[in-house]
Amino acid sequence: MTGTTAAPFTAGDYKSRMTRAAHSAADAGLAGLLVAPGPDMVWLTGYTPTAVTERLTLLVLAPGRDPVLVVPTLEAADAEKADGAAVLSLRDWTDGTDPYAVTAGLLARDGRFGVSDNAWAIHLLGLQKALPDTSYASLTDALPMLRAVKDAAELELLAAAGAAADATFEEIRKVPFAGRRESDVGHDLADLLRRFGHDQVDFTIVGSGPNGANPHHEVGDRVLQDGDMVVLDFGGLKDGYGSDTTRTVHVGPPTAEEREVHDIVRAAQEAGFRAVRPGVACQEVDRAARAVIAGAGYGEFFIHRTGHGIGVTTHEPPYMIEGEEQPLVPGMCFSVEPGIYLPGRFGVRIEDIVTVTADGGRRFNNTTREMVVVG
Repeated sequence: MTGTTAAPFTAGDYKSRMTRAAHSAADAGLAGLLVAPGPDMVWLTGYTPTAVTERLTLLVLAPGRDPVLVVPTLEAADAEKADGAAVLSLRDWTDGTDPYAVTAGLLARDGRFGVSDNAWAIHLLGLQKALPDTSYASLTDALPMLRAVKDAAELELLAAAGAAADATFEEIRKVPFAGRRESDVGHDLADLLRRFGHDQVDFTIVGSGPNGANPHHEVGDRVLQDGDMVVLDFGGLKDGYGSDTTRTVHVGPPTAEEREVHDIVRAAQEAGFRAVRPGVACQEVDRAARAVIAGAGYGEFFIHRTGHGIGVTTHEPPYMIEGEEQPLVPGMCFSVEPGIYLPGRFGVRIEDIVTVTADGGRRFNNTTREMVVVG
């Protein structure tokens, strides 16, 4: 992806985001934000450099000042094509000059700045050398909710990505499972995600039998066989916004125990979803799902948080986890994905992406959460 995202955002949208980010920085006691190439820069400006290299590219946001994008001269022409370029100033620098001196002139000499998490250490150290009285905080710590509340256009894109993931599941359940390797099914999932419009596939987890007890197993060479429980977790980016869904299928008829465990996870997932409404703390979604699993006697086998945010990346704040007291706000989007993992035997996980509405929650994944038997 070069120059702009595929999302239909206007220069006005990007200006609003940059203004809001600068004000949020001030509210957090920061002198401004320093945003390196990555998801924050894409979200704020629509710009992704052709290549991320040792040359400094940095968006500088400060309250009451126009946004400035510092770019190498050889990248300036591409930067000018970004959808947000019309509402910011470009400050280019040439090889042989000091990009940190250029940037230092835009910053308060003793300010504290929020820095995007994927900024390179060499760049941050260069700024510290140029401005030794400055200090820095990661954006995840300083402004964890910066991208958390989606607008109507973003919600539409996330819904479309979810629908594409659902279409992928409806097709994958038709393919043969028994006698094929996990990696074969994973390849099918990736192909289907692309067929249904994904530009980027981030993961295709196919955890069969005992491999399903490892939540992030991904794929291996194990051959699927009759009697296997199979965790399918897959997603990526479509038009710049993420999908992530999980369904657990069974090769051939399940045992009574397998069906019971699946039913418990399904009930837990429903409880987590039903807990979603404005003003509720994120941890309450985790508590609701976890209570069902613990009440059924499997609490020790639910070994991860209940959910994570999603947007221009497939994992971002907010997190549905004990101790997270951030209240839910309409427009937040996140996964609800409880699971039970029985070591050496099998695992079950069911996951939907959910958004907070004015009076509850809305799912972006709508395939059946009943156990699906595959061949």
